Amino acid sequence: MDRILIVRLGALGDIVHAIPVAAALRRAFPSARIDWLVAGKHRPLLDLVPVIDRRIIVPDRPLGLGAIGVIPELRRGRYDIALDLQGLLKSASLARSSGAARVIGFASSYLRERTARPFYTDVYDPGSAGVFDKSESRHVVQVNLGLLERVGVTAGRPEFPLASVESEASRVVERQVGPRYALINPGAAWPNKRWPPERFGALAAAIRTRHGLRSVVLWGPGEQPLADAVVAASSGAAMVSPPTSVADLVALARGAALVVSGDTGPAHIAAAVGAPIVGIYGPTRPSRNGPWLPSDITVSRDGVCPCHHLRTCRLSTMCLMDIGVDEVLSAVDRRLAVEQTRVS
Repeated sequence: MDRILIVRLGALGDIVHAIPVAAALRRAFPSARIDWLVAGKHRPLLDLVPVIDRRIIVPDRPLGLGAIGVIPELRRGRYDIALDLQGLLKSASLARSSGAARVIGFASSYLRERTARPFYTDVYDPGSAGVFDKSESRHVVQVNLGLLERVGVTAGRPEFPLASVESEASRVVERQVGPRYALINPGAAWPNKRWPPERFGALAAAIRTRHGLRSVVLWGPGEQPLADAVVAASSGAAMVSPPTSVADLVALARGAALVVSGDTGPAHIAAAVGAPIVGIYGPTRPSRNGPWLPSDITVSRDGVCPCHHLRTCRLSTMCLMDIGVDEVLSAVDRRLAVEQTRVS
């Protein structure tokens, strides 16, 4: 097998969860060309993945014109296989439009849009539980790697090859708070994944008192007021992060003594580089979307949340509101104790 196309357009965390597929393919086929079709806004992450040969960008244009325009470039790739890790009509049709001899995707029960299924020549069926089924306990990384069975590859432990780069944001943080710090990520694309900023602030104050760590509060587009609110509630225990690129996020996560976050892209980046994590989960399952180190801890209301995989809660009070500062602080204590034991 000489030419391989991976299709995973977004989102940030989902791309992180697909990187082990590229790493496993590189191990199995060291001389193959491995290309990745991705949305333009997520290319900076793939630029840090050295096992990929080429990043093919789907421009963000109205009426799907960007997707149509990329087809000639895909055709020139003359791929032996195309792997659709997204499971959408758009991603499946692009994989098929590449002209690859084999187009491999998930069985219908695992597709986000079942209309994607006719575009595949081969399918991988992870089992009877569907992608949104509460009985599914496997991590999405393992499910993604299972797709490689269709090309005769049995993957071992997931690998996340991410290059180290220079980071001005990391240097600023080290100058202002020192080499040991906690990262707090209060933002999330889904409203019902966001724990209240005043609780994050109170947590930052407790982390400083108990563990001597100042916190750095991450923020993305449109989220600086949220980060400011966390800092305002922290009694001086937290600072707002400088503006960050994806490369900055990788560097900051690598240097962090602790990361506290909901189910978001920065949390998955932190997990990929092995940062100690405490996750706060509500409408998504930690077993499927959480950190994968056995020592990482999640505080979750997954078992009682009636709004699984819904962007907005259907209840008058989100299930995350039931999670108090003391419960998360206890998880922080336990996670840092494990890390201290490991270092000692």
